[in-house]
Amino acid sequence: MSSTDFSELLSELALADQLRVRRLVDGAQGASMVVDGQRVMSYASNDYLGLAAHPKVVEAAMRALRKFGLGAAASHAVSGHMRAHHALEEQLAGFVGLPKALLFSSGYAANLGILTALAGRGDVIFADKWNHACLNDGALLSNAAFKRYAHGDLKKLAALLEATNTQGRKLIVTDAVFSMDGDVADVPALLALAGQHDALLVLDDAHGFGVLGYRGRGVLEHSNIDLKAHAHRIVYMATLGKAMGGYGAFVAGAADTVEWILQSARSYLFTTATPPAIAAAMGASLEILQNERERLTHLRALIDFFPDSFKPRHAKLPYSMTAIQPVIVGSNANALAISEALMARHLFVPAIRPPTVPAGTARLRVSITAEHSADDLLDLATALQELELVHARPGA
Repeated sequence: MSSTDFSELLSELALADQLRVRRLVDGAQGASMVVDGQRVMSYASNDYLGLAAHPKVVEAAMRALRKFGLGAAASHAVSGHMRAHHALEEQLAGFVGLPKALLFSSGYAANLGILTALAGRGDVIFADKWNHACLNDGALLSNAAFKRYAHGDLKKLAALLEATNTQGRKLIVTDAVFSMDGDVADVPALLALAGQHDALLVLDDAHGFGVLGYRGRGVLEHSNIDLKAHAHRIVYMATLGKAMGGYGAFVAGAADTVEWILQSARSYLFTTATPPAIAAAMGASLEILQNERERLTHLRALIDFFPDSFKPRHAKLPYSMTAIQPVIVGSNANALAISEALMARHLFVPAIRPPTVPAGTARLRVSITAEHSADDLLDLATALQELELVHARPGA
């Protein structure tokens, strides 16, 4: 095959029902939106609290645009660290209860930066096999030894830790909420193992921040972690493009740990800072989360309601206490067919296929947001029950 000919590779993806096709969205994100030219009810967004188009968030961004302009025009380390960025870092650290926070331009950049700053040759990273791609990429880029354990298998993790003899640093790295199944990592047990083996615990709470915990503070609050006792061992990352409705990410932890990341993370030092208007908008999102608790309460009620509304016969509905509710149908073709049939009914639910999920576990990934109603979920459940019977096949 020619070095410039990718048609054969694209054909192979198409034959395996793995070719990705982008949907075209007009207007703002929301439960009801225009996708590919038609008005649909969307169950595809990570805007879990419905803040992406909230008037207070939009107004905060507009005020900051007038004050700061659009671009930061430099990296944080040169002249791009603006007052809005600094205020948000302090606000985030206080909210999650850790000494210091540092903004990154995205969750992907944050995880690359964290792992390459904290680990290198002679160090060891222990990682759940279902971790997000950016955690895997960060581990590989770090040049540390990379040891993976089966999803959620803490006995295997303990055995790997016991068998590892190194003078270097050890990092246990995991998603806090796994993005395709919605299950939550056993953070207390992971933290106990980190303490026993003098390891750092790196948590990617992209899908838990703003959703888990009594006040939406994420997996650490949900797990009742004593941060005064354990802050030195925790490196906590969360994104701002999901429940916060905006863009960017942050890492929080012990002051010296975060300062070291600031000094050495290449994906922080060598990229332009995010527009200050985004930082100001994310500060407004955080205030809404703190002051409008009914959004989180409503989201939690919908999360509890959805499994009761949908009793699949041929699909699998794993338990999830988060806004991510996967409906596993098996084959790539079935997932695509059901997703398209739902779209014909003006219901937008994306089909998720390998390599994002393991082979044979293609699924509909239902995302519930605070903008949905119980009736919206009932409509989706009814359609899914009808369509899974039509598309169910032996071995699917």
